[in-house]
Amino acid sequence: MQPASVGPERTKVGFIGTGIMGEPMAGHLLAAGYSLFVHNRTREKAARLVERGATWCDSVASVAAECDVVITIIGYPRDVEQAYLGDAGLVRSARPGTFLVDMTTSDPELALRIEAEGSARGLRCLDAPVTGGDVGARNAELSIMVGGHEADFDALEPLFRCFGSAVFQGSAGRGQHAKLANQIAISGTMLGVCESLAYAKRAGLDPARLLQSISRGAAGSTLLAKLGPRMLEGDFAPGFYVKHFIKDMDLALSQARGFALDARGLALVRTLYAELAENGHNEAGTQALFSLYDR
Repeated sequence: MQPASVGPERTKVGFIGTGIMGEPMAGHLLAAGYSLFVHNRTREKAARLVERGATWCDSVASVAAECDVVITIIGYPRDVEQAYLGDAGLVRSARPGTFLVDMTTSDPELALRIEAEGSARGLRCLDAPVTGGDVGARNAELSIMVGGHEADFDALEPLFRCFGSAVFQGSAGRGQHAKLANQIAISGTMLGVCESLAYAKRAGLDPARLLQSISRGAAGSTLLAKLGPRMLEGDFAPGFYVKHFIKDMDLALSQARGFALDARGLALVRTLYAELAENGHNEAGTQALFSLYDR
């Protein structure tokens, strides 16, 4: 029987996926005092967590065998499907009562499958994708969108606070739908910021001064404030990869078609990111879109 809510003194947490987002998130759990068990396809990416006291596990199944809560934040829906529903995946390996929390941006239908198969085995499954990028992950300022059973959300809320703030969106899959809605909003904002700064440069304005002005007005946004200066500096280091944003836009476009929604703005931005990827920027940060305009 699992506790009514989690806490460092009574909960073993597994974390699968220790990349740009996952490593700092897992680090916050260590700092909060949780017993942490980690796994990643590339072991070296978990080395700093192990040095800080995390226990390395050789497989997803071995994480599940140890833990009361298992969190994943991995690459693509196919990776999520394998990690959860594969023969040696989390659903088959976790003990009844275990919380399984997928924080990857993934397919809402896959989240429903995981919840259905997990529930049949007595598991407590949540889809809880995040937004806020690498900076939000490092600063524990992520916004977390959660789908599943509300009682499970309430039980895990103390753990979510280690990463930022969480909002319950409703039943399984709704966390993923909320994240895709977020990515649609980001796509249009990213395009607007790029074109605004390109226009300023062509008009002979000082783009840095322009940022000071427009970030304080109706055009202001977190994206403008954080990524605008990086665009102007030509700093395209990834806080969130182009390749992953393309994956997210494809998921959103697929869902939009199912809703008979003509997401034409999203479709336009998707074509621009396809061009960006073809130009060799798949591993760059999403702000690299500015390179299509600044030439």
